Amino acid sequence: MAAYVQAVLGLLEDRDPLDVLAETPEALEAAIDGRPEAELRRPEAPGKWSAVQVLQHLADAELVWCFRLRMALTKDRVRLEGYDQDLWAERFAYRDRDPRLALEQFTLCRALNLPLARTASPADLRRVAVHAERGEETVQHMIRLNAGHDLVHRRQIARILAS
Repeated sequence: MAAYVQAVLGLLEDRDPLDVLAETPEALEAAIDGRPEAELRRPEAPGKWSAVQVLQHLADAELVWCFRLRMALTKDRVRLEGYDQDLWAERFAYRDRDPRLALEQFTLCRALNLPLARTASPADLRRVAVHAERGEETVQHMIRLNAGHDLVHRRQIARILAS
């Protein structure tokens, strides 16, 4: 898990995570704009996700972050449960989702979360939550990790659509 976290944060480098979080909805829109639906549904390779599956994953991950961020900002050392993204993709039929609706869901949740992240005080940013798999995380770390997660999946979508 530590290697994953370092890889995700490594993509962020010295970029402002709030800038990345703010620009992702538009970047995703640009990535899929004008693409035929068949192209968005084509998996990168057998057993891999398609662009629509990645979009729905991002929407659901942002929904989870809606809850986690609010809990971390209001409850001391709240425990944050993990979830199996592949199980969610299977059980919630990501492959059958509407790519535009997935992007709308993501964009709406991001619009709810970004103001909370932007207005967090220095004390808020130091608040600690305890992730079931990753351990203690400050709100600041959660923001950076979410921004890095955006970059991982923005690159993934670009790679899928280029293949």
